[in-house]
Amino acid sequence: MQPDPARIGLVEDDPVMGGSIVQRLELEGWRVTWWQSGRDAISGIEGLSDSLDLVICDIRLPDISGEVVFSELANLPNSPPFLFVTGHGEIDQAVRLMRSGAVDFMTKPFAMEEFLRRIDAGRRTTHSQLRLKGYFLGESPAIQHAEDLLRRYAGHDLPVLITGETGSGKEVAARLLHEVSPRRAEPFIAVNCAAIPAELLESEIFGHEKGAFTGAQQRHLGYAERAGKGTLFLDEIGDMPMPLQAKLLRLIEAGSFNRVGGETCCTFRARVVSATHRDLSQRDRPSSFREDLYFRLAVLPVTIPPLRERHEDIAWLLDRFLENAASRSNTRIRGFSALAEEAALAYPWPGNVRELRNRVERAVALSTSEWIMPGDLFPERATKPGNAAFVPLADVRDAAERRQIERALDETGGQIAKAASLLAISRTTLWEKMTRLGLVDRVRSTS
Repeated sequence: MQPDPARIGLVEDDPVMGGSIVQRLELEGWRVTWWQSGRDAISGIEGLSDSLDLVICDIRLPDISGEVVFSELANLPNSPPFLFVTGHGEIDQAVRLMRSGAVDFMTKPFAMEEFLRRIDAGRRTTHSQLRLKGYFLGESPAIQHAEDLLRRYAGHDLPVLITGETGSGKEVAARLLHEVSPRRAEPFIAVNCAAIPAELLESEIFGHEKGAFTGAQQRHLGYAERAGKGTLFLDEIGDMPMPLQAKLLRLIEAGSFNRVGGETCCTFRARVVSATHRDLSQRDRPSSFREDLYFRLAVLPVTIPPLRERHEDIAWLLDRFLENAASRSNTRIRGFSALAEEAALAYPWPGNVRELRNRVERAVALSTSEWIMPGDLFPERATKPGNAAFVPLADVRDAAERRQIERALDETGGQIAKAASLLAISRTTLWEKMTRLGLVDRVRSTS
């Protein structure tokens, strides 16, 4: 049986462009409903929100803006995804709409084949399709939201700024962004701005000519040039020296640079993706980071949440890193003991994903048993005889209760009565536990 054709809503006041889009989409087998004003679109979409797979909306409409249409319809319980069509002067507005939940935007004029690809990518995804899609960064809603954002950003050439605590997985996120982008076949060049001495960083990024300085015996191609048409990833961008920040700003705005000691202007064709654990937007106190550069880097921002805020990912990451570490070891490891898993879930992970990976690799290397025990993951706790394999019982109990309550709330859509029934406790008891564990914000207004 063939699947039902996609149903597309089009909000476009230009009769020529609108008619052309309708004709092409119908040739593709999609059903199209066309509105030529914002108010008509709001009235029409309210009655079709459950059945529309995507709304294509012009930002500039004769009565109200496309942003108003999107804002009013965003409150619908099953609001369809929006793809905006924008002029060059409206890119900032389109980016703001993406941050608010729009799936994509395209700038006029656009190639029809690329337009069709974006429509197909942005269409409403069913729950079963989401399961088939799979996620690369984790299983928690917080990290999957970040991954969804990265995938939406992938089709654009605008700079991306990835923020998050040290060890949270910013470079992994940057590599994912590159791999799902049209630039995947081009180089991914990573530069750690904090690891290279300040006096060498300019030469490493922009390259240098022979004789540019003492020791420059031949021409050296910098990271910006070696990135080609791929991705230039600038990690720990907040540690870049101020004089070099001005040159990076020129690189992004002009799309060109000069090698150190060179007069020939080189074209820069790569996409800039940067990352930092610092808050570069601090306006309440002096900062060593240029505000104009920050705004150019943070056109498309995404935050990677710390591991302590995504408990669902801990067991998933443990298994993933164990499989990787065990494949490189002669030791036969069957898995984590229940005590080790509970200890990991109760631990705050100040070093985030990097710390978890390091602890797993050390445990695999040092374990003398087929099962990894708490003392293998946390050997520093073995300071007193008899206490090595234990964490406070209250921490273990809280971690287990939190997991079960979160599962019940996810299963019931945040409805207290149904969740309490699943857990075989009263609503009052569930509410008290949720308050103590900081889960009250998971409740839906329908509960």
